[in-house]
Amino acid sequence: MEEKCGIAKDVTEVIGNTPMVYLNNVVDGCGARIAAKLEMMGPCSSVKDRTAYSMIRDAEEKGLISPGKNILIESTTGNTGIGLAFIAAAKGYKLILVMPSDVTLERKMVVLAFGAELHLIDPAKGTKGLHDEANEIMKKTPNGYVFNQSENPANRSHYKTTGSEIWKATGGKVDILVAAVGNGGKVTGVGPFLKEKNSEIKIYGVEPAESAVLNGGNPGPHKILGIGAGIIPKVLDTNLLEEVIQLHVDETISSDEAIETAKLLALKEGLLVGISSGAAAAAIKLMVQNRGIGHRLGWP
Repeated sequence: MEEKCGIAKDVTEVIGNTPMVYLNNVVDGCGARIAAKLEMMGPCSSVKDRTAYSMIRDAEEKGLISPGKNILIESTTGNTGIGLAFIAAAKGYKLILVMPSDVTLERKMVVLAFGAELHLIDPAKGTKGLHDEANEIMKKTPNGYVFNQSENPANRSHYKTTGSEIWKATGGKVDILVAAVGNGGKVTGVGPFLKEKNSEIKIYGVEPAESAVLNGGNPGPHKILGIGAGIIPKVLDTNLLEEVIQLHVDETISSDEAIETAKLLALKEGLLVGISSGAAAAAIKLMVQNRGIGHRLGWP
């Protein structure tokens, strides 16, 4: 019998199907089994690899873009831009990204390494300033196409992918999902899939208290890149959320503690993750320790 080759035809075929692992040392004694979905195992180490691929694939299938014809444009604080950059490189698109100038040097270097053109703007202009700049670039760019991730319906593709992967990996034994809220795609995609399987599953969001707009607060600067954009994304279905946990003092956790938790995940679990993952893990610990929740929890 001829053996089938398991080599992917290109990098997009290795996006998704990431493993899950239980946390042990960071959450020792907290009374719940906590599992993490390791999006760090994707091509560019972020759940936004999925977002970028779904938006590009959706636009291609609708005949809105094609390699060599269209120039892709997007505003981002980092990981969606990195995801778009590596896929654009693989598919032969030119990509223009707009980022706040205070994003990490690493993020700037990565998108440039993939051949993206990078425009930096004053961070004080916020999310609206990023969007406005991207739209201005599109007006001046023949055959330009802006994805607008926070409003793009393709961002909900987590329903068919991440949601089903979590259900399968857990054998359906999941009680609570905790997700840091950025562009809203994870919650709006994964949430409905899990609730259709089990309506008793609870979905919790996480945001920085310094920019707690989902809790009715005002937008503001914070240290957790990728979440807390200062807007309520149109993609996000807030009705799915049991609650949005803020990361600050008292009942909540500071941005600095999210950073420290990310460091602990590396030191005690061997998981090199980003600050938003640290925020989600810190929020889970808070829920279990302060509220006595003792279930199977996980975050993507």
